[in-house]
Amino acid sequence: MANERKTEDIVRKHFEKDSAIIRIEEQKSDILKIDKLLKTASKKGEGQGRPEFIVTFNTNNDFLIVVECKADIAKHESETRDKFADFAVDGALLYASFLSKEYDVLAIAVSGETQQQLKVSHFLQLKGERKATPIFGDKLLPAQDYLNGYLKSPEKFRQDYNTLLTYTKTLNEKFHKYKIEAEKRSLILSGILIALEDEAFKTSYAMKTTPKSLAEFLTKTVSEKLEAANLDGKKLENLNIEFGFIKTDTSLSTKDNLLKELITEVDDNINQFIKTHEYFDVLGQLYIEFLRYANSDKGLGIVLTPPHITELFAELAQVNKNSIVYDNCAGTGGFLISAMKKMIEDAKDETAKIKEIKNNQLIGVEYQSKIYALAVSNMYIHQDGKTNIIGGKSCFEPEIIEQIKAKKPTVGLLNPPYTKEKEELKFILNNLECLVDGGTCVAIVPMRCALATSGKEYELKKKLLEKHTLKAVLSVPDELFINSKVNVITCIMVFTAHKPHDSEVETYFGYYKDDGFVKRKNLGRNDVWGKWDNIKDKWINYYKRGKEEAGFSITRKVTAKDEWCAEVYMETYYEQLNKDVFTNEVLKYVTFLLFTKKKFQITDAACNNVELNIKPAEWQYFKLKDLFKIEKGREQSGNNEKGDYPLVSATRDNNGLNSLILEGSKLFKGNTISVPSNGASTGEAFYQPVDYYSTGDVNILTAKFPLNPYIALFLSTVIRLEKYRFNYGRKWGKDRMEQSEIKLPAKNGQPDWQFMEEFIKSLPYSKTI
Repeated sequence: MANERKTEDIVRKHFEKDSAIIRIEEQKSDILKIDKLLKTASKKGEGQGRPEFIVTFNTNNDFLIVVECKADIAKHESETRDKFADFAVDGALLYASFLSKEYDVLAIAVSGETQQQLKVSHFLQLKGERKATPIFGDKLLPAQDYLNGYLKSPEKFRQDYNTLLTYTKTLNEKFHKYKIEAEKRSLILSGILIALEDEAFKTSYAMKTTPKSLAEFLTKTVSEKLEAANLDGKKLENLNIEFGFIKTDTSLSTKDNLLKELITEVDDNINQFIKTHEYFDVLGQLYIEFLRYANSDKGLGIVLTPPHITELFAELAQVNKNSIVYDNCAGTGGFLISAMKKMIEDAKDETAKIKEIKNNQLIGVEYQSKIYALAVSNMYIHQDGKTNIIGGKSCFEPEIIEQIKAKKPTVGLLNPPYTKEKEELKFILNNLECLVDGGTCVAIVPMRCALATSGKEYELKKKLLEKHTLKAVLSVPDELFINSKVNVITCIMVFTAHKPHDSEVETYFGYYKDDGFVKRKNLGRNDVWGKWDNIKDKWINYYKRGKEEAGFSITRKVTAKDEWCAEVYMETYYEQLNKDVFTNEVLKYVTFLLFTKKKFQITDAACNNVELNIKPAEWQYFKLKDLFKIEKGREQSGNNEKGDYPLVSATRDNNGLNSLILEGSKLFKGNTISVPSNGASTGEAFYQPVDYYSTGDVNILTAKFPLNPYIALFLSTVIRLEKYRFNYGRKWGKDRMEQSEIKLPAKNGQPDWQFMEEFIKSLPYSKTI
């Protein structure tokens, strides 16, 4: 007969080895908050919950472990996880759901009567979260490993990061209240963080009796710490100037307790985050957040790269412990910090190598003085042994180029300034010039750089390929820089230095538009659902292997004259089409008819009871210009007073209807299809049943074959699949549309119009059309 006491003995002995750092309780807890949470947590549905073990840590009051044991490994976990009294996993997760109202909880389920047969499962449920996440694998670990693993887990990082962003909002409101300029806020924080690295400052700042003496103490400590970091005289002088305003700022140097409170808050909220989550560009993120909450300018005029993208760059460049990394547009040092993290991970415990990495293998140039101060501070905070960031100089100056070349960088990472002069590719050329032969350069630039087929940017593309190889271009999320208050469509380019591009060698193109991040109030774009790690793994894996997947990636031979983006070359994933997709299109159209009072009732009935199935793999491609006469809509200059004619514009809603007007520039015939050619609604195809006016950012498709609403709805659904190819940076204008192809059911080499009509008629709601 199974004996659960044996399982409990194994677990008890395991944790007792760490009794110096933990407290082990059984069945109940003397900690009142825990006891209260378990009051109604019984596995039988009512009464006190009694887990086998409750483990708390002497050094962390936010985290605890709850353990549930079963002797029989067959009772380890049920399929539904709701047999709380009978299965170990089910019971452990039940207790975690109650305890996580106030704690971060590691739920451990253990079954088996011997070490050999022991079965272990771990789940982490953070405070306030509804779900627990598997973690740690299938072996019992030392208590310290559990604590460290919890603190370094992606789940804990997201929780702490969101807490940091929430604190940033409060901090920003305080800065605003005391009229401290947005561009100086990150400098204040960086100064405080540097000073907190000094033990004497940390233990004595609270004793300063006046705001002025504390401000002077702070700036003096910063200067001393930076001088100790081997900064040369000119660099140190410039940095002292940047941080010097702290001594003279009206609020910081005169308001009682303001600076003192700031230092304490920064130590508790920001410094602790940095110590827990090493090698993260905290100052860059704080700078972005301060700009998000600022009412006006773009601060210091740069666009900082989100941290998850700087980490992606380090992986794309395959940075390792021997890499020498150069960023000629260093900003706050985000790329260098992500590279440092990757390099130190690769160095493992090689102390001498880690010192070498920090002293000599991270190089940057930053022209703007205030941003340079943030970059130096950032590197210092992350224990960079000798700050190799050159400030106040242009990366194009010949002596700077020679100075960088002498260091023999193997990897270049950059996000150049986005300017009206359209010179982003010059910065890539500059970076590549400094790299050793065969070095890898990864850059993020506006999509227009990749699309140029004439003009200045085209000439720069030619120069790049004359000397260097284009390995990859990755289209990234449209709203990637929304936290920086910048709306620009970008792509990542990867080059191999000093190897002229061979037009017979294929370049990898990735459609990396979904990074799993979503927008949240007060948090900006955020990895709310924890999807990024898995998405990043796929992005990297496909890039390294040059793997193709319909709708995601493709390889192509290209020259400077070609457009460098996946959207141009990818094969559309038609297998995503099914009856539900077409039915939704029909329902949207009949809803529009109801809204515009062309119909007064909707029925979900079909026109016929024929069962038809689509087989996209058997369809054929047809050029749109062979199927339609394509015209550009007209900008409106007529009488826009309210009338009876629809005005169709570039909108994704209400069948493209903008308003009803009296008169417009040109009246287009009904029984046509309208397709927005620019903006967020590009590719949203709509069937227009009656005559209408159109704005200039819409293409009008007049059929060269007998068109009816049923065929039109089929075609609109298919045309809409092509929308991923276009955005603000790449319009679907008339010329591009005439070269576009769509895949359709075919018969004898021609579109099978009859099948398309009968298929739509077989769908729900079609009888209302």
